[in-house]
Amino acid sequence: MDAPGTNRFDVSLVLAGAGKMGGALLRAWLDRGYDPRKISVFEPRPSPELVELAGAKGFALGPPSRPPQVLVLAMKPQSLDEAAAGLAPFASRDTLVVSILAGKTIANVAARLPQAKAIVRTMPNLAAAVGRGMAVLAANAAATPDQRATAEALLAATGRIEWLAGEELIDAATAVSGSGPAYVFYLAEAMANAGAALGLPAEIAARLARATVEGAGELLFQCPESTVAELRENVTSRGGTTAAALEVLMAQDGLTPLIERAVKAAARRAAELSG
Repeated sequence: MDAPGTNRFDVSLVLAGAGKMGGALLRAWLDRGYDPRKISVFEPRPSPELVELAGAKGFALGPPSRPPQVLVLAMKPQSLDEAAAGLAPFASRDTLVVSILAGKTIANVAARLPQAKAIVRTMPNLAAAVGRGMAVLAANAAATPDQRATAEALLAATGRIEWLAGEELIDAATAVSGSGPAYVFYLAEAMANAGAALGLPAEIAARLARATVEGAGELLFQCPESTVAELRENVTSRGGTTAAALEVLMAQDGLTPLIERAVKAAARRAAELSG
């Protein structure tokens, strides 16, 4: 519980990298009232949109005069080594480092920013761009409760968050929620292709599949008191069309073992990238 009067969007912050995910975080913070005068953005090749946003909102494009309270690493993971030398002066003993770098462990970050003590590793997903993100977080032992609360507020600005008991669970979470939006998009593709194979015009099949996935997602969002199994059962009549389809999907060689293999492959690749 935050202390009365605590404003998590009033700490000095440096955002290193303002691409898709970094940009989504930045816009979410600004939309939720983060003081733009407290934000500095490091982006080697700022887009015209970022330059325009800086002019409109008033955050700085460039380094601050002293180390910030929070440094958010949002550049491409492969750019960490190159960026670390320029960022090291802004990672003091008192700076909370929040990393969204896929495949980079807390140890990876600590080795490149040796002055930093408190580090939180997080994995948001693409839905952060529309305020429906899912982010998991893990902190090292040096992160104080206050710093953890700050990290939580920064990520919660884009959707929901879950703290993990340890960093070793990040790869599994990445395989489920970090990569998960792509699985759902592919499901919509497969449904559209199946509809076209039954004779529907391809563009109509695509619209039907897309709208169906959108609606199902909205039901999940608006019915948090129902389990996903209950929602599935609510649209499944005994002996009906949905039951016939689910008999295939829920067979021993159906969708569940396929998804399990896919998620395991994603988790295995995340571990490989982490080195």
